Amino acid sequence: MIENGYVENIKVKYSEMDHNLALKPFTMLNYLQDIASKNAEDNGFGYSYITPKNIAWFLIKYHMEFEDYPVGVYDLTLKTKPRGYNKLFAYRDFEFWDNEKLLGRIASVWSLVDIDSRALIPINTALDNNPGMPPYEKKEDDLSFEKIKSPEKIDFQKEFEVRYNDLDVNEHANNGNYIVWAFEPLDFDFKTSHKIKTLDMIYKKELKFGEKVISQIEFQDDLTTVHRLQNSQNEDLCLIQCRWI
Repeated sequence: MIENGYVENIKVKYSEMDHNLALKPFTMLNYLQDIASKNAEDNGFGYSYITPKNIAWFLIKYHMEFEDYPVGVYDLTLKTKPRGYNKLFAYRDFEFWDNEKLLGRIASVWSLVDIDSRALIPINTALDNNPGMPPYEKKEDDLSFEKIKSPEKIDFQKEFEVRYNDLDVNEHANNGNYIVWAFEPLDFDFKTSHKIKTLDMIYKKELKFGEKVISQIEFQDDLTTVHRLQNSQNEDLCLIQCRWI
């Protein structure tokens, strides 16, 4: 997955691990965002290219599958490659490696959005048919996104407020914060004794400074949780389904 792609060798810091030396999910999402941004910039469709056009990349969803979630991995290799686009969506894949061992694969979907109107912009028009972003072609070993069913009963709930430090360059809450808010209501013992096996994440609405975030969790079974983030108007902000091991 190197052509038009990017590989980064990361020295994982203690501040990026939990007390079990597992990579914090917040850190993982920031790694993905940063390497995607770097690769997009190298290929001519990154922040410096799209910002003058008054458009921005918005993350739509992730699907993640881990053979072995990173625990005690200090030298982590992260690979990414743009998979291409259809009319309104662009696709990007990631891989986590520990030396020669594949730890996990991640698929993602993105869109280009007009900053003022929030309307979706056709990808090929916005990128002037950039060859670094070819038309999307499905592969036999592609990961499959799962449909997330919204929680029917709430087992845990907690409320947060968007802080200034939560904001990104587009002045809305950084996508990594969503997983922090989503997982926070889980109790300490559960998070200590379990690791992510698979995760699906759908971003539905952005958050601004000072807005309320209501985090709700339903246990579908002992090892499957569904998470819903809502604002104070009961609008869905994000849905997550996680299978744990």
